[in-house]
Amino acid sequence: MTPLIPQLQREARNEQEFNQKLEALQDNAIDNLIDRVLIIKDFQKDDKKHVPQSFVDNQIHEQLTDQFDNDRSKFLAYLRARGTTMRDYRREVEEDIIYNYMMHQQHKSQSIVSPVRIEQYYKENKERFYQDDSVHLRLIQLNRTPGETDGSLRGKAESILLRLRSGEKFEDLAKEYSTDSRRGKGGDWGWMKRSDLKPEFSEPLFAVKKGECSEPVVLPEGCFLLFAEDRKYAGVQPLDEVRDQIERILVQQMGRETSDRWLERLRRNGYVKRF
Repeated sequence: MTPLIPQLQREARNEQEFNQKLEALQDNAIDNLIDRVLIIKDFQKDDKKHVPQSFVDNQIHEQLTDQFDNDRSKFLAYLRARGTTMRDYRREVEEDIIYNYMMHQQHKSQSIVSPVRIEQYYKENKERFYQDDSVHLRLIQLNRTPGETDGSLRGKAESILLRLRSGEKFEDLAKEYSTDSRRGKGGDWGWMKRSDLKPEFSEPLFAVKKGECSEPVVLPEGCFLLFAEDRKYAGVQPLDEVRDQIERILVQQMGRETSDRWLERLRRNGYVKRF
């Protein structure tokens, strides 16, 4: 709970609200710990199930490497500071493995979603898949040297456009000529919405089609060529474009529902006494 207390203090408007939030956080932490014990006991009641000791050894070795720089003395000092023996720590690691395995098995059982359910979700939640006008932008920036005129800058840009129209790739030309921070990536600035750009850029960029380049944009700091690698137009995305996204959403929902039912069964069948 300790790492979350500062956030509660920031969110609470008064001491009474803070105490209420703290009590709710404590109840949630206790419920999670109870569920963890029930899950582990559900695994252990099956005599055929066990965690190979090599799994525990490997997990401890990974922690020793990642968290303690492979320094066993640091690791043992950590255990002493916690008042934990190596035997108790091995049991903790084994229980972590069991808990993660059991949770994974619950989610794994809900990994197939029918096309009908995907289509139904799409129809009922179309507003979630609305997209703004956006362009996958590549850019060539030509910095203005001291005393350089607009005409000189425009001439440099026109010579680059000539090479682009003759069949050379914008990406290669950006690597050769651009002075911006994305030069090494072929001037790739990724997907940009209108609102992401100042009007001097958004207007010429969104006027071109996929695979086209704007005319030179001359500004006080330099000259820019804006290339539309790809376009997405405002509106609801087609189902085929969001099918994988919907499937992931539904798998997560089904996994949570299955886990909730499973945990509810464990709670009913278990005996829990709070002190």
